[in-house]
Amino acid sequence: MNCEVLTLFPKIVEAAVGDSILKRAAEKGLIKIKVTDIRDFTKDRHKTADDAPFGGGPGMVMKPEPVFEAVEAAQRGAEARIMLMSPQGPAFNHEKALELSKETRKLIFICGRYEGIDERVRSLADEELSLGDFVLSGGEIAAAAVIEATARLIPGVLGDDESAGLDSFYDGLLDYPHYTRPAEYRGLQVPDVLLSGNHAEIRRWRRKEALRATMSKRPDLLQKVTLTPEDKKLLAELEKEKLTQEK
Repeated sequence: MNCEVLTLFPKIVEAAVGDSILKRAAEKGLIKIKVTDIRDFTKDRHKTADDAPFGGGPGMVMKPEPVFEAVEAAQRGAEARIMLMSPQGPAFNHEKALELSKETRKLIFICGRYEGIDERVRSLADEELSLGDFVLSGGEIAAAAVIEATARLIPGVLGDDESAGLDSFYDGLLDYPHYTRPAEYRGLQVPDVLLSGNHAEIRRWRRKEALRATMSKRPDLLQKVTLTPEDKKLLAELEKEKLTQEK
C-alpha cells in the first residue's frame, strides 16, 4: 500500500500515521506513507495557498495552482487513484477500506482547508470521500482515518492477522465484548464462559454477544448480513430474553 497525503498541515497527518501500528508496518515495508506540504508548490515568498472567494463571502478558499502541481508531482512515475477528502463525498466504511486495501495503484489524498477548496480541484479527483455527515476543519484527520482503517486489512500489518477478522463490521456485525485480567474488578465480573476453557461455548457466546450488540445498537446492519442457521437461532434466543425482561 503506497499513500501520499497532500495537505497544508503536514504535522497533523504525521502525528496520526507516524506511530504505533502504522509506523511498524512502514518499517516492515508493508505500507509507504508520504506526507507532502502543498505550500511547497506555491510561487511567492509568503507561500500563499489561499485567497478570498470570487463573489464575496466569509472565509478563504484554497488556491488551485499549488494543489494541481502537488498532485502532478505525486502522480509522477506512478499509476494513482486520487481521492479528495470532502463532506460531500459518500461516507467511508469497511467495504471501502477492504477495496482500498487491495488497490495496487498509489493512493493520493487531497486535504482541503479553510472555507473550502477551489472547485476546479475536483476535476483532479477520481472520487470524494467523507467520514460522515459532519464537517471537520480540514481533511487531514479524515485521510489518516482512511489510511489506518485500510492498512489494518493488509496481511502482516497487525501483530495477529486474525485480529482484523474479529473487528466490528468485518463480517457485517458489531464486535463482541472483550475482557482481560483481572477476572473481577470493583465487583464487575468477567463472564464465566470465558473462564471455562470450553472453546465451542466461548465461540457461541461471542457470536451471540456480537448479534446482541448489533441488534441493540445497529439493527440496520442485520438487514445486510447473511445470517447462518445458528445466527437465526441465537437471535431467537435474544428476542425471547428481551420479551422476558420486558415483562
